[in-house]
Amino acid sequence: MTDDTSRWCALLPCSDELSLAVPQNCLAELVTLHAARERPPEKIRWRGESVPVIDFARDQKPGWREERGGTGLLAIFRGLQGEGCDYWAIAVRGEGLKVKNIAVESIKDAPEEVLELATAAFWLDDSIYQVPDLTRLQQKIAAMFEAA
Repeated sequence: MTDDTSRWCALLPCSDELSLAVPQNCLAELVTLHAARERPPEKIRWRGESVPVIDFARDQKPGWREERGGTGLLAIFRGLQGEGCDYWAIAVRGEGLKVKNIAVESIKDAPEEVLELATAAFWLDDSIYQVPDLTRLQQKIAAMFEAA
């Protein structure tokens, strides 16, 4: 495999219906939070920065926090300058979090499955993954938290 036919991606489960595939180099960090609440916070302080958090499963059942350890995961992204927030985060929920070198031959394009904030969708290992438009997602998150 060469760099032209594969890419390292983080596969992020975000809700019962949504899993994202993002280039690994777009992630700033995966953060484990010790949480007393069943749902992720709306913002966190991370490395001196205020980081808004989006939870794609906010309207679903609780389950962000792992029961025995009382922890939850956030995927933190480095934002683009001038788009309202330098960093932003997505709550990671459920099983299936992984980093994988994905070969183009191993995916099946799924244009009919593309959601509003995605640029593409594909099938891999019997699961559908959305490739998010990270700029639009950052703009949406920044607008949500500016309005709040």
